[in-house]
Amino acid sequence: MTDTLLVIEGRHADIPSFASELQKKGFEVHIAKSGEAAVARLEKINPSLVVVNAASLRSSGLRICQSIRDKNSKYPIILVLAKEARVDKDIADTVLILPFTVQKLSNRIKPLLPGDGKNVVHVGPIRLDLEHRRVKCLGRNTKLTPRLVTLLQLLMDKHGEVVERDSLFKKVWETNYTGDTRTLDVHVSWLRRAIELDPLKPKLLKTIRGVGYRLDV
Repeated sequence: MTDTLLVIEGRHADIPSFASELQKKGFEVHIAKSGEAAVARLEKINPSLVVVNAASLRSSGLRICQSIRDKNSKYPIILVLAKEARVDKDIADTVLILPFTVQKLSNRIKPLLPGDGKNVVHVGPIRLDLEHRRVKCLGRNTKLTPRLVTLLQLLMDKHGEVVERDSLFKKVWETNYTGDTRTLDVHVSWLRRAIELDPLKPKLLKTIRGVGYRLDV
């Protein structure tokens, strides 16, 4: 099944257009020339992902992204900017600063696309397919054990918050005994192999010493 993208971009000679190149990559691409036009077409197209080429529109893209989020928060958004800027993490799932290649854009799109299952949980770059017990993150697609799925889902539900070790252990292992939670550390290390670029230097799944863990996305 071909993934559908909605690309919002204008035409400027000094700013690259990504729509045609993404079509060559095998995506079904729909183009909108403004945020208003894009929002009007969201329900009809129902895209897997939205690319906001704000650089080509000579804007920050923040208002467009917010309009899309207000219409339906399920759509992953990639925001393309001409220069570095402070962007609220809830506005876009990924921010790319020009210049970059279409291949890099494609590589950032793929981890944000829906899984094959009917029950997919999406937070930041992480897409957890509960039906098939698979996680997509940062270009990788990894099969998980049922316990790892439960652990990751709990952390995703509480993303940005510190989840205490004892609370995690009780829920994942379905027990009130918390005398030895070292097996939790082992499972966290396995989870990091699935979602981190460098499991030894985690950027997403943080250890909060003496307390528990926090998923930062």
